[in-house]
Amino acid sequence: MRRPAFLTRVPVDPYIAALLATVGLAALLPARGAAAPAADGAATGAVALLFFLYGARLSTREAVAGLRHWRLHLTVLACTFVLFPALGLAARALVPTVLSRPLYSGLLFLCLVPSTIQSSIAFTSIARGNVAAAVCAGSFSSIVGIVLTPLLAALLLGGSGGGFSLDSLVSIVLQLLVPFAAGQLLRSRVIGFLTRHKKILGYVDRGSILLVVYAAFSEGMVRGIWHQVTPLRLLALLGVEAVLLAVMLTVSSLASRRLGFSREDRIAIVFCGSKKSLAGGLPMAGVLFGAQASLAVLPLMLFHQMQLMVCAVLAKRYARGVPAAPEAVRGRQEAVPAQGS
Repeated sequence: MRRPAFLTRVPVDPYIAALLATVGLAALLPARGAAAPAADGAATGAVALLFFLYGARLSTREAVAGLRHWRLHLTVLACTFVLFPALGLAARALVPTVLSRPLYSGLLFLCLVPSTIQSSIAFTSIARGNVAAAVCAGSFSSIVGIVLTPLLAALLLGGSGGGFSLDSLVSIVLQLLVPFAAGQLLRSRVIGFLTRHKKILGYVDRGSILLVVYAAFSEGMVRGIWHQVTPLRLLALLGVEAVLLAVMLTVSSLASRRLGFSREDRIAIVFCGSKKSLAGGLPMAGVLFGAQASLAVLPLMLFHQMQLMVCAVLAKRYARGVPAAPEAVRGRQEAVPAQGS
């Protein structure tokens, strides 16, 4: 059965559909009793595997080479880890009239996670921007986010959600930082295997994140957390996220123009500086929020789909009537996404 013509123009991410199906499975068949510790242990292992693969895929040499475009990278990092969190803090005024406290904690967490890699590259390519810069900017954001996102969560979220304690810090180090560092150290030995089995490992990536989502939402169902969410609250959350995305797109565009960047660089800044990584955020939420992770990741999942739909339209508008420059073509040919986002 063919999709209606109007639906073919809407970039519904198949992975979002898989995530929603996983949420539905957790709602109908949550892990209970003896199955709950097993699901939690499997999710912990999946997070460690994910960050090992992230570290192994990242080329340190390419990242260092990209430092020569440091003004662009600093601009993207400022959007991701300064402006986004500032807007998230400003949204505290919406509690409790518009957003409930758990949904606000999830919204603030969304503002703290790193930028995407794969989708930023794809949209920059479509818009005929600086693809090589998008690759480096996304990679830098992911590296910085592994350390900075938990620290910002400890500072800004405090006791919200799962809280932040010494046990949380140990979990972050063991589940995120140690596997990532191990991946970097062993990269020369495993990169050949990862390259040869790239397609299969892509399924491992996404399957691991689905497992994390299932474990988080199962615990949320067992604890009755979802009774806190009403349809009206969800609509309010979507409205707040739409405003958040619009502000980030506008500010990143105006700021990059004011700072004197070329058109190609401005495109990379807009797409890298306005988006958030689902692949990076979901595992971190499981570590940081514990039993509250199911509500904490809901704003990120909704924002992810919204940013794909809006940026797909925006990329086509950028590309309309602009001939592809030779260097942009080369960038599209050379750029290989490092991970799903």
